[in-house]
Amino acid sequence: MKTANVTANTPADFDIQNGKDVLLKEAACLENLAQNLGETFTNAVSLLLKTTQNKGRVIVTGMGKSGHIGAKIAATLASTGTPSFAVHPGEASHGDLGMITPDDAVLAFSHSGETKELGDILAHCARFNVPLIAITGKSASTLGQAADICLVNGVTQEACPINLAPTSSTTATLALGDALAVALMHRQGFKPEDFANFHPGGKLGSKLLHVAELMNKDLPQVQENSPMSDAVLEISQKRLGVVGVVNTEGQLTGVITDGDLRRHMSDDILSRTAGDVMTKSPKVIAPTILASKAVHLMQENKITALFVVDEGQPVGVLHIHDCLQAGVI
Repeated sequence: MKTANVTANTPADFDIQNGKDVLLKEAACLENLAQNLGETFTNAVSLLLKTTQNKGRVIVTGMGKSGHIGAKIAATLASTGTPSFAVHPGEASHGDLGMITPDDAVLAFSHSGETKELGDILAHCARFNVPLIAITGKSASTLGQAADICLVNGVTQEACPINLAPTSSTTATLALGDALAVALMHRQGFKPEDFANFHPGGKLGSKLLHVAELMNKDLPQVQENSPMSDAVLEISQKRLGVVGVVNTEGQLTGVITDGDLRRHMSDDILSRTAGDVMTKSPKVIAPTILASKAVHLMQENKITALFVVDEGQPVGVLHIHDCLQAGVI
């Protein structure tokens, strides 16, 4: 991959050229890493999957910049269904080794593979037969040789102009850690509903709310043989712009909306039954579905409310305004 070719006539041009050079160099490292990913990566994924299936955790460790990358990867793993946490090598030498059990697997980061602070963790893994996966720049390093599985990031030159500051190596390590986490998600069959369990807060959490958490449980509801006067009164009192129509078994057979009332408005409308006026086979949704999917269904069908149905019986109503207030939209 070519580096940027920008003539530096001003300080701004010089900055842009340097910025592009760094990005292109790091992108080239990632491209090389992707092209050389092989069976060793699959072995690492399988080991981590086996660990979690046996109720173990993934313990991530590293020193300095590698430690910061490791903490992020531990958080990503934990939030995507793989129990994981980071252990600082220094703290490990002063008691935190007790956090690492034979049921766990250790994922250790060190570009040089010679980080002295990792020594006690490596010894602990060897002593108690704890599986060790290394992500490093050198397979022949102390870390690489001690690991059961060694993933090499392939970085031989940093994007730093003096080839000292961790830049390309940390980018490649971060991406490789993300690749492990995503591969594990696929292996585990991790779904958006699972993701919601670990992300209840903020904007992301609001988009992962379930229909049951937002629906109105005070149902606007009438029988099929109920007079339309009852239906109109129910719509007015519940203020959701819709009323459900059920049969004698409590099954939802139709709905009447404000729009239906306008379309059927005539001198004899109040003498008719709800079953005469209702829209049959309305769009419904289950309480366990994500609210974001309900919003998509409402927008697709140009409606503002959905009856929530469980085994054919209405259990609630989800209104577009409820989703708006909760931040789903």
